[in-house]
Amino acid sequence: MGGRAGGSAGQWVGPRGGLFDEGPAVGKMAAAPRPSWWQRWRRRAWARDGARLLLFLLLLGSGSGPGPLHVRAGQAVEYLKREHSLSKPYQGVGTSSSSLWNLMGNAMVMTQYIRLTPDMQSKQGALWNRVPCFLKDWELQVHFKIHGQGKKNLHGDGLAIWYTKDRMQPGPVFGNMDKFVGLGVFVDTYPNEEKQHEAQKRRYSPGVQRVFPYISAMVNNGSLSYDHERDGRPTELGGCTAIVRNIRYDTFLVIRYVKRHLTIMMDIDGRHEWRDCIEMPGVRLPRGYYFGTSSITGDLSDNHDVISLKLFELTGVRTPEEEKLHRDVFLPSVDNLKLPEMTEPPTPLSGLALFLIVFFSLVFSVFAIVIGIILYNKWQDHSRKRFY
Repeated sequence: MGGRAGGSAGQWVGPRGGLFDEGPAVGKMAAAPRPSWWQRWRRRAWARDGARLLLFLLLLGSGSGPGPLHVRAGQAVEYLKREHSLSKPYQGVGTSSSSLWNLMGNAMVMTQYIRLTPDMQSKQGALWNRVPCFLKDWELQVHFKIHGQGKKNLHGDGLAIWYTKDRMQPGPVFGNMDKFVGLGVFVDTYPNEEKQHEAQKRRYSPGVQRVFPYISAMVNNGSLSYDHERDGRPTELGGCTAIVRNIRYDTFLVIRYVKRHLTIMMDIDGRHEWRDCIEMPGVRLPRGYYFGTSSITGDLSDNHDVISLKLFELTGVRTPEEEKLHRDVFLPSVDNLKLPEMTEPPTPLSGLALFLIVFFSLVFSVFAIVIGIILYNKWQDHSRKRFY
């Protein structure tokens, strides 16, 4: 309870120690002491920092600034590169000049995925990024789905993920051109070689038999052909079995390229953990190539769907020795793996060049004939003078 104790005449002490006037000003609190300059400066600093924090949160929520940061413990920092990434609702896919991704063949955009090929025979489709990639170190995460009505070994043919010099070039290698220049990663769902050996009454030994679906990788400088009859075995860098067809889990594939080291991992069993598939050091890939994915069906078919493609730039510290060792290259290669030299086909001559070559050849021929006639006449005159 408040009382007059401790208060001067005309004042009383409130329950929490405040001094209040009596009379006409009853209930009015006494004026607080004026804050010092240090307190005023701290309040202004807090207000300024709070405004900056609020602005940062607004910018972060609006999606402006650099791409979302993706961090993993013990690894390099990763930045999502939106110009090389694709996810729902697939607004960057189209044919206009502002589109970041182009469709080819039978590929079509659906609400929940991009279907490269439907579960129909003799179809092929592809999806290609329009922007060349100039990153030194990167990681591509692919969310895909392969499913269909076919029974065991009665489906095909699979899909491929590309990092190549040329884009939008249809062909026989999972819907892309043969003798490509760059990197190809193949999710092969049909065992061509095994079926041929069975037809010839031969069997694999347990050490070399492969179980399909099968993931493999190939680096090409434009001189190698993909061997369909042997499922790419002669030119593969490595591979692993990946049961990815008609499963209820989401299926993911990651391709990581860091300091000339190629790593391919997968997450196909619903555990949300990457499992190693291929690891190859000494892989040299030029910058400025294009990312893409393609698929093809033949007598057998499947639905081949791409749900998302996400490319991350990996940022790590490089020593001066690593910078010298990892200089830019102009043709794909793999250390300790001899690739045949690529020979440039002769350039066909233009019509003008062909005309000039023929014209000057005729002039030279006429000139040579005239010179020959003159020399022959002089020789005859000289022979006659000798007999006289």
